[in-house]
Amino acid sequence: MDPVARQYETYPYPARDPADEATRLITGSPSHPVEIDHMLHGGRRDWSRPFRALVAGGGTGDGLIMLAQLLADAGVEAEIVYLDMSGASRRIAEARAAARGLTAIDFRTGDLLRAPDYGAFDYIDCCGVLHHLPDPDAGFAALRAALAEGGGIGAMVYAPYGRAGVYEMQDALRALVADDSPERQVAHAKALFKGLPPTNGFRRNPFLHDHRAGGDAGLYDLLLHGRDKPYDVGALFEALDRADLDLVSFAVPGRYDPGAMIADPALRARADALPYRDRAALGERLAGNIKAHAFYAAAKGAVPDAARPEPAAVPVLIGVEAEALARSVRKNGVVRGAFDGFALQRAIPRKAADILALIDGRRDLGEIRAALGWSADRFDAQFARLHAPLTAFGLLRFSRLLRSGSSR
Repeated sequence: MDPVARQYETYPYPARDPADEATRLITGSPSHPVEIDHMLHGGRRDWSRPFRALVAGGGTGDGLIMLAQLLADAGVEAEIVYLDMSGASRRIAEARAAARGLTAIDFRTGDLLRAPDYGAFDYIDCCGVLHHLPDPDAGFAALRAALAEGGGIGAMVYAPYGRAGVYEMQDALRALVADDSPERQVAHAKALFKGLPPTNGFRRNPFLHDHRAGGDAGLYDLLLHGRDKPYDVGALFEALDRADLDLVSFAVPGRYDPGAMIADPALRARADALPYRDRAALGERLAGNIKAHAFYAAAKGAVPDAARPEPAAVPVLIGVEAEALARSVRKNGVVRGAFDGFALQRAIPRKAADILALIDGRRDLGEIRAALGWSADRFDAQFARLHAPLTAFGLLRFSRLLRSGSSR
């Protein structure tokens, strides 16, 4: 059996218990429907239209369950195809969907490279998969071939710098235990950890947690995986080019802004003058802790217009409560983003907190301005000061998803 196929039959990843669906919904990026709208439709998708999605390499179902549940909550007519080569992973994903009563999912066991056989998709989720394929370029190309006109991809691939020490440990373990069973490999890896010198790069990296928090499945995926090809920013852009795809945006674009990490004004100006690819590559190198690139892509030449703060745009906060954020801004006059030990901070006028308090995912900007009784000039000036940092940190998106759902 292929070693990667054997791994996921032995250790479905990430480890999930379907019983937990009664108490939590795991959310994240990419593939939150609001973020899909913001990134791929300018925040203006008509959600009364059916939505067809592929979750390619769906594993135990985190992205699948989030997408299916949030679309169901909004009353969107959806068809979601789940595709994975692991029967063990599929069974967990199916049990999680059943626990929630989600019926819009078509479960398939198969190869990601056959994605075009399942038709054309408005959206494709592919997280944590491409970097494990024998030929990742073939995977990128298969996803591109399965896109419907105007569709887009939300994906994640591993990155090298934030995973410093991982690949040296993979090589070391491969030399020691490659011929053992998966269970014995895990036991040997745990034994090896106990005697690592303090100079070991893996031991010195404070950003790596999967081998502890993720159980045996997390340890195996991190350190014993049979195929693992990370992408720095430059390599990711090159892979997208080869697949006839363009980057739309990183999910948290502020993490790739070198200007936020350069104190010297002259050097910051030089960084700001670089082409975007080079600027993002520089930001990755300076940050040093980016373990994975979450991003959105579309067919080359078909990148949608960016979501704009126009009166009909509906702002939505993701991952933060409006009142809590408003209170923080009123008190401190800043918004903060924390990313694996690296904190970014931006000043926001305290009066802009009045806008934040009214963001509920249903009112558009025109309605929020009317509720405040502000002039258009005053409102636009205040919103611009909060819009830029919140969007850069992945906290603010534009989408009419909740508004259209509440109207049906």
